[in-house]
Amino acid sequence: MTTVIALGGNALVQAGQRGTAAEQLANLRTACAALASLLSDPRVVVTHGNGPQVGNELLRHERAADAAPPLPLYVAVAQTQAEIGTLLAAELRPVAGRRVTCVLTHVEVTKDDPAFAEPTKPIGPFYSEEEARRLEHDRGWTVVSDAGRGWRRVVASPEPLEIVELESIRALLDAGDVVIAAGGGGIPVVRREDRLKGIDAVIDKDRASALLATALGAERLVILTDVPALLRDFGGPGEAEIRELTVAEAEELLPKLAAGSMRPKLEAALAFARAGGETLIASAESLEEALAGEAGTTVRPDTSGV
Repeated sequence: MTTVIALGGNALVQAGQRGTAAEQLANLRTACAALASLLSDPRVVVTHGNGPQVGNELLRHERAADAAPPLPLYVAVAQTQAEIGTLLAAELRPVAGRRVTCVLTHVEVTKDDPAFAEPTKPIGPFYSEEEARRLEHDRGWTVVSDAGRGWRRVVASPEPLEIVELESIRALLDAGDVVIAAGGGGIPVVRREDRLKGIDAVIDKDRASALLATALGAERLVILTDVPALLRDFGGPGEAEIRELTVAEAEELLPKLAAGSMRPKLEAALAFARAGGETLIASAESLEEALAGEAGTTVRPDTSGV
């Protein structure tokens, strides 16, 4: 069996924490211990988010801009892949009991993706309107007011099309390694003739995880988040956890979910289910119960006519 595990941001940095290396290691030790039963699968890939980390990296760029030139966003994504990869590997190895390899992963997108015409993904620190407008002029950024908390840069979140290092990941799985890949959704690149060129964007890590799982022919995708399960009638009198969804049921639920909350996770689960795979959305704390069907939400392929 091939399993892809997508770790949410809370596995690395929890609410109220600064995101120090010591904090992240402690959080990952707990998260990795919860993954023990999944790590016994023959072929396992672990993906992860990088929101807080890439935000901190961009903040370092801004604070040190007078002494060292800021780097492009796609390079910051690469830096955080390495940062998180080394911390995650340190905590995965003793639990997995075998080699753990981190693959710097590029993900191809297209420059014609509509997301580039309408950037919506906020990243990095908050600015005053004056500073944000200056950066918009000097660097060609798109900036928006963010819920009254200040102004932020927004970037595109294009659809992932291809995992560039797919065959390398497959070879490592064949060799028995646990593979860390597609961190932060992958380093976004576009194809220009015979070259791949980095582009400033942020790819949703759950969508990239679903793409990777499909390309590997995985049977199972596990999306770990801080929410125990998808909810029916969220905030209403009939609110209840959903244990299982078919593709048709998930398609019906999708428009009812807020774009910034669980919708990207269900979109990823839908994409994988349409390819024939099964997705479990759960929290790390309730993972064992979820694997037994007693917690979390499982999105399964439709079986009608089979």
